[in-house]
Amino acid sequence: MGKTIIISNRLPVQLQISNGTITAIPSVGGLATGMKSVHSGSESLWIGWSGLTDEDTPPELEGNIDKALAEHGCAKVNLNAQEIDGFYFGFSNRTVWPLFHYFLEYTEFELDFWETYKSVNQKFADAIIEQSDEDDTIWVHDYQLMLVPQMVREKRPDTTIGFFLHIPFPSYEIFRTLPWREEVLEGLLGSDLIGFHTYDYERHFLSSVRRLLGLDVSFNDIYLGNRVIKVDSFPMGIDYKKFRDAALKHDSKGSKDRSDLQLRLDNHKASAPDTKLILSIDRLDYSKGIAKRLNAFEYFLKKYPEFKEKVRLIILAVPSRSNVPQYQLLKKEIDELVGRINGELSTVNWTPIWYFYRSLPFESLIDLYTSSDIAWLTPLRDGMNLVAKEYIATRTDQTGVLILSEMAGSAYEMNEALLINPNNFEEQADTLKQAFYMPVDEQVSRNSFLQKRLERYNVEVWANEFMNALNEKRDIGKAFISEKMSDKILSDIQDNYGSAKKRLLFLDYDGTLAGFHKDPQKASPDEELYELLDELNSQENTTMFLISGRDKQTFGRWFLPKKYNMIVEHGVWISKEGHDFKMLEQVKGEWMEKIRPVLESFVDRTPGSFIEEKNYSLAWHYRNTDPDFGEKRATELNTVLRSLIGNDDISVLNGNKVMEVKNSNVNKGRAAVRMLGEDDYDFVFAIGDDWTDEFMFQELPSSAVTVKVGLQKTQAKYHVESTKKVRELLKRFI
Repeated sequence: MGKTIIISNRLPVQLQISNGTITAIPSVGGLATGMKSVHSGSESLWIGWSGLTDEDTPPELEGNIDKALAEHGCAKVNLNAQEIDGFYFGFSNRTVWPLFHYFLEYTEFELDFWETYKSVNQKFADAIIEQSDEDDTIWVHDYQLMLVPQMVREKRPDTTIGFFLHIPFPSYEIFRTLPWREEVLEGLLGSDLIGFHTYDYERHFLSSVRRLLGLDVSFNDIYLGNRVIKVDSFPMGIDYKKFRDAALKHDSKGSKDRSDLQLRLDNHKASAPDTKLILSIDRLDYSKGIAKRLNAFEYFLKKYPEFKEKVRLIILAVPSRSNVPQYQLLKKEIDELVGRINGELSTVNWTPIWYFYRSLPFESLIDLYTSSDIAWLTPLRDGMNLVAKEYIATRTDQTGVLILSEMAGSAYEMNEALLINPNNFEEQADTLKQAFYMPVDEQVSRNSFLQKRLERYNVEVWANEFMNALNEKRDIGKAFISEKMSDKILSDIQDNYGSAKKRLLFLDYDGTLAGFHKDPQKASPDEELYELLDELNSQENTTMFLISGRDKQTFGRWFLPKKYNMIVEHGVWISKEGHDFKMLEQVKGEWMEKIRPVLESFVDRTPGSFIEEKNYSLAWHYRNTDPDFGEKRATELNTVLRSLIGNDDISVLNGNKVMEVKNSNVNKGRAAVRMLGEDDYDFVFAIGDDWTDEFMFQELPSSAVTVKVGLQKTQAKYHVESTKKVRELLKRFI
């Protein structure tokens, strides 16, 4: 068992240089706390930026820094000031952050930012490759490093890699505006497991993968070459015990041991026992909706003037990215709003808003959590929002009211809170009034449920659940009936092929010998394929059949001059050694007049779809449609067709982005078995990629070598990843 390697933009330690010595101090809270159970002992390494740029690092202290970090199980990635500016302040926080939080007006698409982001991600990937072995488990964190999984995968193809996104993943309509959208998705798909906070983010990601990359998605599995990437939601918890214990300790303190902040809060409550404190804690970020919250508070006081001098709003805005222009403007806007509202509404004895622009130590946060009657958290978009969970954890007597934006990821777990739309001032004003008058027994009832859930699903459980799911991905074979075509298996098959007296080969075309094309008529064979088929077809004691659902006119044009054996339209027609096609099965076509208008109506209603008319079958193609819409229409068409067909001798085949209606007594399996019976073959080989080939795999004898292209469940014995691998396999027979 290898070690666990954690990768994040920043290391979970802070470096301090004093008098030529280096001290590494562990960070508290957030990811650092959550990863304690994973990052422990000698079998774990955390890789990230130390917080010091190359320019800030004295060369003579380089070795001491590495040594100080190693004592905490960490290793650094060196970054210079220019890289931090383009990678972190540029692409990460002026492109990805606003875009993923739905602030397109703040999003900057700068090529220089993107190029720096790529180069820094490569630095992180190189550091991982240098420090890791093939059997290690790698966990990459957050939006700054979305290209790292694929960069590592290229050098370590069999390593287990997980990725977790700690911010929202936007809807397809938002994400598609990113100029480098495909590269970002491909970077993430280097992972074996991709985690999000909520199912909504997971759903948006899967939609983008289907629509932009055209990959097959089944439930929460993505099929990519020889790999299946799992996507799942893991809502991040908090260190519940830490906050709970801190609150209990706080409650037991006497007046002498209380902080200056707590004494000030106590004095306020003593002087105005009927008033309630409303707490609002956020990083100073436009996604947190602080300005809207202030306007909503003003609206509340004007709509319900009876609450003047009865409530006080405590705003704690923690400084963040103060050198990014949007954040500077936001700080100015909030300063002015607080000043105006306090100036207009204050009385001699009452100031409506207490405003703090600073970071507070942990003990001061506990003071605010335990003293506030209402927590009012209204982000416009938030990946999770752990402040809501921390507030509930500190309510030792289970009183207190949580008002939470439904746009926060934590809202999905905290239904007992008062959930609001942060853009609806009317609703916010009414909800503040409801919170003010909420009976104590209702507060206790709501919070008891919340506390039990937060205690049960804490941050350690979150981390362990992700790691357990990632470790399960090591055994990819569990999900499939077929076995991956290894070099050893292929070598054995090659030996059997070489020693066989009579060989029979069945080769599917689309998705097997050649890739799919938006227009099936344009997916003609290339010179390399012709050369390969010529070699196979000319071998002594070898009978090769191209077996396909294609129509005889197309295959005749492509392959008849080559004198290949062909079975087309799933077994209706056969051509041997260049002779004209003959019917292999007696079929009827009268039913086509009844089905064709139905398919035409679906073409009219499904932009991008079209009908391929064959001699004795009709195929409705929807590869060029919107993936989600196409699947919806395919399901609908399937229902309509089956109700029309009834007991007729007609069946519906669901292939790869195509639905084909044909006679029931015709399929590739039936045709293959008929060819098998024409001679005494001691080596039989069949390869194909979709459901139409399953008949062939099922009907051929158990001694046959059957191969599926792709990773879907199959009756075939083996699977290969792609058309490229198919050609490599067949070249071994030459």
